[in-house]
Parts: sequence; structure tokens; C-alpha cells
Amino acid sequence: VQLVESGGGMVQPGGSLRLSCAASGFIFSNYDMSWSRHIPGKGTEWVSAINARGGTTDYADSVKGRFTISRDNAKNELYLQMNSLKPEDTGLYYCARAPLVAPMEYDYWGQGTQVTVSS
Repeated sequence: VQLVESGGGMVQPGGSLRLSCAASGFIFSNYDMSWSRHIPGKGTEWVSAINARGGTTDYADSVKGRFTISRDNAKNELYLQMNSLKPEDTGLYYCARAPLVAPMEYDYWGQGTQVTVSS
């Protein structure tokens, strides 16, 4: 199993980024997926989750209304569209294979992509 994130970078407050996660080594369309982030000094925070077919999503209150999770099962890719970014969104974002009902109980995760929101 391999999960490779991309799309991170530095952006000003109010800006947008789109993260991608390329999955391989398993039948992607059979698994729920999630995004989490590690924030220095705060620890790891779950961000969003999506079910295997992409029809059900869930978000942490801190990102609800600003972030959108999606997936393309034909391409084996997971996405996170992040709008109206805030400095407190700064962190290392990683995708993980985890059940929607327990999005922090992941068995595989990627190395992460850094997101920095700063003026």
C-alpha cells in the first residue's frame, strides 16, 4: 500500500490550495479514506473523511464550510480542496486509509504535504 500526497505549499490567509493523494497497492474504491493534519504544539487532528463510493463525507468543525473532500476512484486519487485558509490551518496534511465511522483508526497513511498559511 502506498499513499503519496501533493499540492501543499505556502499561501496567504484567505487563499486556497488543493491537496491530492495518489493511492496504490490496494483496491482504492473499496475503502473509506480520510485527511488528517499534524500541527506542531497541538498534535494530530482529523480533518475530513469520505466513504468508499464518495457519497458520504464528514468534516471537523474547524474546517466545515471551507474544505471539501472528494475522490476519483477511476484515478485512485483522493482530494482536499481548501478555501478561506487561516493561519491555524498550517500543518502537515496526510491522507490515510480509515473507516468513515472511525477516521483516526487508519492502517496506512502517507508521508504528508506541508501547508503553511502566512502573510
